[in-house]
Amino acid sequence: MTDSRKTMRQSDRTPPGNGPLVSVVISTYNRPAYLAEALESIFCQTYSNFEILLVRDGGLPVRDVVRQFDDSRLTFIDRDENRGLPYSFNEALSQAKGEYVCYLGDDDKFYPHHLATLLQAILQNPDYGVVYGDLYKAHCRVLGDGRRRVLAKNVEISRDFDRMLMLQFNHALHVSLMHRRDLLNQAGPYNEKLNVLIDWDLTRRLCFYTDFLHVPIVTGEYYAPVGQCDRISVQRRKNVGDYLRNLLTIRTARPPKPWPKVEDLAVLILTQGADETLSTTVRDFWSHSFYPNQIYVPLTEQEHQRLQCGISNVVPVRVAQTDSPTQRLARMLEKTDAPLAAVLTAGIFIPLQDAIYLERSLYPLLRDQQNRTAYEIVEADETHFGAVLRTAVLRDVLRRGFPAESAEELRSAGLEVRKPKHEEYPFQFDNLLCSTELLQLEGQWEQAAKVYHYLACHHGNEIWMRTRQANALYHAGRYAAATNLVRQINQIRPTVTTHLIEARARKKLNDCKTAADLYSRALAIVMGKSTGYQAKAADSLIPKTTNQTLCTQHEETLVWT
Repeated sequence: MTDSRKTMRQSDRTPPGNGPLVSVVISTYNRPAYLAEALESIFCQTYSNFEILLVRDGGLPVRDVVRQFDDSRLTFIDRDENRGLPYSFNEALSQAKGEYVCYLGDDDKFYPHHLATLLQAILQNPDYGVVYGDLYKAHCRVLGDGRRRVLAKNVEISRDFDRMLMLQFNHALHVSLMHRRDLLNQAGPYNEKLNVLIDWDLTRRLCFYTDFLHVPIVTGEYYAPVGQCDRISVQRRKNVGDYLRNLLTIRTARPPKPWPKVEDLAVLILTQGADETLSTTVRDFWSHSFYPNQIYVPLTEQEHQRLQCGISNVVPVRVAQTDSPTQRLARMLEKTDAPLAAVLTAGIFIPLQDAIYLERSLYPLLRDQQNRTAYEIVEADETHFGAVLRTAVLRDVLRRGFPAESAEELRSAGLEVRKPKHEEYPFQFDNLLCSTELLQLEGQWEQAAKVYHYLACHHGNEIWMRTRQANALYHAGRYAAATNLVRQINQIRPTVTTHLIEARARKKLNDCKTAADLYSRALAIVMGKSTGYQAKAADSLIPKTTNQTLCTQHEETLVWT
């Protein structure tokens, strides 16, 4: 054991009359050689009022590893049967006492400031129920005796929170996460039917109830073997069909309402009968849209028996054979309480190669303060109508006696109807980022640096974008500019990458002594002799949305070295 464990005061571990403030959950399966290092990284935390809930999910025994840690804060759940990670996490969380929860992989590790940094952030910003930091991806070679030799470390993901992105793709890694435990009462437990992407399933559901706060401080690392990887999550991605089943299950998950942070969407299909065109439209829309929705389909009793789409989130609405399209639309509206509506004609073109479909028109509606505009689906044409608008507006159109099955009919009712502009699409940051990476491949480094500067000024993610800007300036031969920029970053958040950029730039400027020192600092981080963490500088990276430094009821529990 390291000295940092021995110096913890008993009073720091369990304050009188208090239980642990933080619960750290870890599940292990066939990794006894790595587990000791993972547990050691928790016990070495500068913050000490935590508990650890360790689950052996079958596999090799680890009791000998656990015996190395004679600490009452560790609860060991020793189970021979392999039930999977979601089951293990639920089992541990059922016994958790902490107000906040963190997670650690059995082959990953926290840096000593991990819990203190995230806890400080969540206490200073009580409007946020989830905070997350950054992690190094430690590229390693697994040796014959099982030891890992780290070859490089880089911060692969350092992304500010984006709810629309979270609904499509996870950008808050589980090991970097801390959340309020009571949010699980709303979002629900881990889905034990999933066997991959379970971290995204939880973070996606959590974002229905709270905002996430990104703290751009590196607080740990996760391992990525070079070559063959034994991670279960990686192996299970190889079964494409099963992976897609997991993916679509997560995308269509609808946690319990109310949703304080997400507006529900009702997709109303205009059709006069149940046929293959309707089935194809429903199936393709379901698989090519990620925003939370339910699909409403008007069917007679006989048609309901014939429609076999076999997918979730479809709500059949009973109609009469003689009902007009407007009557069918009105009956579907009666069945939903969603504040957003999409009206689609069965058979509308849905490009199967697109990653987003409805969201291109939905995104500007979500940002529209006037709420009197209907945004047409990009693929809508004179034959097949499609648009998104506020449900209250659509109800008002029908109440005033206007039909609503075409763009012209909505215009006749006094609405503005238009297709979204390209600059109104979601993921503008990501589109610009991809374009800038193409500029780099073409050797246009000067132009790439300008775009990174623009992104940092207008789209957040400042440290990430400034780091890329400094790298682009270096490759453009702007060594002095690159040095000045990356030196400022290294004074705030030094990483292996930023040390290397500054070292190379200074070498070009013949400042070899400083370059050698920077290379040494980068190597020390790669070798695990340093984390690069600077407490005073890092403190400035923790956003403060309130004037209160810490919540008074928890102030005494923060223990700093």
